Amino acid sequence: MTLAASGLTLRRGKACVVTDLSAALEPGRITAICGPNGAGKSSLLSALAGLIPPADGRATIDGGDLAALAPRERARRIGYLPQLGEIAWDLSVRNLVALGGLPHGGPGPGHVEGALEAVHLTELADRPVSTLSGGERARALLARVFAGDPQWILADEPLAALDFYHQLEVLAALREAARLGRGVVLVLHDLALAMNHADRVLVLDQGRLHADAAPEDALSVGTIIEVWGVAARWLGEPGARALVTG
Repeated sequence: MTLAASGLTLRRGKACVVTDLSAALEPGRITAICGPNGAGKSSLLSALAGLIPPADGRATIDGGDLAALAPRERARRIGYLPQLGEIAWDLSVRNLVALGGLPHGGPGPGHVEGALEAVHLTELADRPVSTLSGGERARALLARVFAGDPQWILADEPLAALDFYHQLEVLAALREAARLGRGVVLVLHDLALAMNHADRVLVLDQGRLHADAAPEDALSVGTIIEVWGVAARWLGEPGARALVTG
């Protein structure tokens, strides 16, 4: 179930946003994509979801081109959560989450309730989505991805609208998905979250892959200075590190 980019180059209009990037992502792990604004993180995630056609190179799943998959089959295998998820209709939370099962003809037994429980929204299941806070809406959209039971979960800044408690709860749900053999790929701006919760980190800089390694290597002090231009140091033990600047 490898999800891979091989010599991937992406353009938005005339601008080249990702250049000659190659990486093979493995299921059962959480991979974080990090980098400054405009580094190409969201574009890479969209390409790995099969939503942006490459200008050059290939995006593949199990060795086959993503572009060759029918949209329904691609949606069965890859669950994608964009950074700014929109909700077109004022459905109940439960019905919104159930939409995640549409590629399968409907969610499997228990998938909706399990997805709601994973993001701690069971008590709000019958509420209209219009009444939710920003963080609650973000969790409902992630639950919709879970309900589709995809092989791969690709999420762009899924923690940005969440408070600290719910960030940890969502990360625990994503960790459990990885433990069950799914691939999890997250775009993260918070380097401490990537350091403490990812198994692997890809660091992008101006559309190029600057680092691809375990968090302690990919997010070294030298990389942070070189890519982000910030003097910083890590404090604490592995799994509970804090980034201090200055």
